[in-house]
Amino acid sequence: MPELPDVEGYRKVLDSCAKGRVIQRVDVRDAGVLHGVSARRLRDALEGRRFTEPERHGKWLLARTGDGSTGDGPTLMLHFGMTGRLVCGRPDDAPEAHDRVLFTVGGGRQLRYRDQRKLQGLWLAYDDSDVVRLLDQQGPDAMAVDRGEFEAALSARRGRVKTVLTDQSVLAGLGNLLADEILWRAGLRPTGRASDLTEAERRRLYTHMRRTLRSAVTAGCVPPRDSWLTGHRDDPVPTCPRCGGPLRRFRMAGRTTVSCPRCQPDEP
Repeated sequence: MPELPDVEGYRKVLDSCAKGRVIQRVDVRDAGVLHGVSARRLRDALEGRRFTEPERHGKWLLARTGDGSTGDGPTLMLHFGMTGRLVCGRPDDAPEAHDRVLFTVGGGRQLRYRDQRKLQGLWLAYDDSDVVRLLDQQGPDAMAVDRGEFEAALSARRGRVKTVLTDQSVLAGLGNLLADEILWRAGLRPTGRASDLTEAERRRLYTHMRRTLRSAVTAGCVPPRDSWLTGHRDDPVPTCPRCGGPLRRFRMAGRTTVSCPRCQPDEP
């Protein structure tokens, strides 16, 4: 599933492929990925405008548009669900089976929203109030949140710490892989109560979240490196890259969770 680093990568794709370019044509090949807007209204709202500076909040990508003189056009809001992605191609490239919406822009480029399972998709925000409404249930972005806000959010939640970290209304951007990686690096078990963390543990968790996100954003994904937990979670016999002990796999809130009993003990 795309997490914050992946969506930041898609923001860079949009920036390099389409920023500053006129949207010449919007081709909706599958209206099933559109939410609250028809294919015709999407075309009417965007064709003739320019993509401006794209933004990201958590797992949401905000494709801002303008009319050439101002940046005050509609905002295309993209959420990638399990299998969505953005790719840059050319208008004469044959569409792939899962290319759902194609944006042909100036300079002979085409931005494509590609999604196999169609669990999320595209929304259109006509003004900033619509953007605020669509992001209303999102917490602060995990890359932008400051330490005080992060610690306050965790200390106020009684849920299990992994569940709290992946709750987008608490903190926007972290998913299953990132949460497991960050907790392993911080030496904290995922099943502990967020409200039971000490001040030192909350600070350690924040520090490792920031470091992990910076590395993952640089890689454009949560990288399956040998030195990372992510690099071993799917091994036939997964072992911890830090201590060499066996990793534990179990389910939390319907998702596979991986941790190291030795490095993330139940008790300090």
